[in-house]
Amino acid sequence: MDIIHTIGRRKTSVARLYVNKGKGKITVNNKKHTEYFTTPSLQYKLMQPFILTNTEGDFDLKITVKGGGSNGQAEAIRLAISRALCKINSEHRAELKPEGLLTRDPRMVERKKFGQKKARKKFQFSKR
Repeated sequence: MDIIHTIGRRKTSVARLYVNKGKGKITVNNKKHTEYFTTPSLQYKLMQPFILTNTEGDFDLKITVKGGGSNGQAEAIRLAISRALCKINSEHRAELKPEGLLTRDPRMVERKKFGQKKARKKFQFSKR
């Protein structure tokens, strides 16, 4: 098996993933994934595709992620991992699709409009 390259996006974060056969070593921006994502919920988001497909410890991952916050980065990585697992074995798609792990979440921050306080909030209207 050669190196598989996939990309995952969420909000403003972009994750690039390189997958190799291996022993389950995961590096995120040249750090161990447990050091980069310290909370258990973010670590679970990272491992969720492997747990669903029973492939924990089968692949080595090298991930570079830019932009956004820690939660957006974790979800971008999760999408990239799910896409890579589908490239490796198309049967994994049946397990990942119902959980919504192959869908790119389109929700983004709405931009601020001029003449307003925020994206939707307006300045107070004075009739007189």
